[in-house]
Amino acid sequence: MSEKLEVGSIVEGKIVRIKPFGAIVSLGSVQGLVHISQIANSFVQDINDHIKIGDIVKVKVLSIDEESHKIALSMRDALPKEERQPRNERPFRKPNTQTQKPASPAEEFLRPQSANGSSDFEEKMKEWAKQSNERHTSLNKRANKRSY
Repeated sequence: MSEKLEVGSIVEGKIVRIKPFGAIVSLGSVQGLVHISQIANSFVQDINDHIKIGDIVKVKVLSIDEESHKIALSMRDALPKEERQPRNERPFRKPNTQTQKPASPAEEFLRPQSANGSSDFEEKMKEWAKQSNERHTSLNKRANKRSY
């Protein structure tokens, strides 16, 4: 299947199909997929804004799966280094763990306890049951007012 293709090599190919999730690129006797996330450095809403069928593009071979006959390609990684956007400057990156907002009450409740876990669990269950009963009572009162 991939006699001349090697993972990491940069080759030229022709766009033969465009799908919502990526583009199929012909590399001679084989075809590979450029996933939508590998089309450009920036966020790609519509692939057709970046490429069209028949375009000749340079792609980097990311992986070759001999069993399933699938080749993963990247147009973004085939760009010269000076044109690539460094990973830490890319938009939509995950927030730094140091700048994350405080845990929600649910996360706080579900966080594992290290010391005396069973007594903490029992206390939290009692508190939860109390809050649940209060909410249930409040809902019943509202429902009873509406039925009159």
